[in-house]
Amino acid sequence: MKKVMLFAAAIFFCLFLAACGNEESESASTEGSDTNEAADSSSESADSGDATENKSIEKLSIGFVPSREPEEIITATEPLKDLLKEELAELGYDVGEIDITVGTNYEAVGEALSAGTTDVGFIPGGTYVLYDDGAEVILTATRAGLSTDSDDPAEWNKNEPIEAADEQTTSYRALIIAGPSEKGQELAEKVNNGEELTFEDLDSATWNVMSSSSPAGYIYPALWLKENYDKTITDLSQAVQTDSYGSAFARLASGQTDVLVTYADARRDFEDTWTSEYGREADIWEETDVIGVTPPIYNDTISVSKNSEIMDEGLKEALQQAFINIGESEEGKEVISIYNHDGYQEATDSDYDNERKAQELVQEIGGN
Repeated sequence: MKKVMLFAAAIFFCLFLAACGNEESESASTEGSDTNEAADSSSESADSGDATENKSIEKLSIGFVPSREPEEIITATEPLKDLLKEELAELGYDVGEIDITVGTNYEAVGEALSAGTTDVGFIPGGTYVLYDDGAEVILTATRAGLSTDSDDPAEWNKNEPIEAADEQTTSYRALIIAGPSEKGQELAEKVNNGEELTFEDLDSATWNVMSSSSPAGYIYPALWLKENYDKTITDLSQAVQTDSYGSAFARLASGQTDVLVTYADARRDFEDTWTSEYGREADIWEETDVIGVTPPIYNDTISVSKNSEIMDEGLKEALQQAFINIGESEEGKEVISIYNHDGYQEATDSDYDNERKAQELVQEIGGN
């Protein structure tokens, strides 16, 4: 009897173990199925997210002002197309084509932004405030400072050649520069001897100026004349408007003009062409001198069109970050150096309130 009982107990125990094993197997199978379903669901969700993550933009147009020779700008900024596409792709925008153009003058780029025919513009502050009804500033450029930053023109001449400094700045100066002509040298000699120039001295020279919205090429030199002589550019007997600084330096080198107005210090950019293309034997530092220095000017902008069909808050933020990133890379720095930009920082409209005051004064002067 005892053997029968032990045999029955053994059979029961074996059946119990088999049942437990089946439950564990079914449980593991169920858990595995649930895990696979979750993984499939997660994969489908990820695939769906990847498919809709980036917005597609067929074309993004960028306009540059002609502060350098247009062909030079087009060539130098060609790598910007791929750099910007890559950055925007990382920020959620796939751009099919980036079109880069150089305006015939500063106003042309401002007008294109206002009309919405250009999406992004590299424009100076003076141009921006004239067209801020249709343009919105998103970034301001930073630049390397210069080895000289004095209000006294003679100090610039004593410390030539002017070199870049390590410190970054958000402003720059405009310079009034006399060339190698007899009249230009006469004005430079007076300044270097510590003599004050009279308006009659200045009016006896032939001037090269840029368009009326150019800060360094018109607006701030006009303010300099107003502050020092109660006159303006329109009071000069011989002021010739030119389409680019390259043309202005070529005319200065040839003696067609005696004085030009430009950003500080543009001679660094034309040092080679002064002898290689403009036919001068002596270098630019020897043959030119600063005869006037304006107050600081807030740096150039990257602005976007308020009337662009593709522009929205998301794209504006993406463009801000993309250009900041480009300005921090070595390849990007090489591209933006065409405008003497070293990088970018976020900007607001109020940053250019002083520029508005300058424009208002220029308009008042022009109306008198």
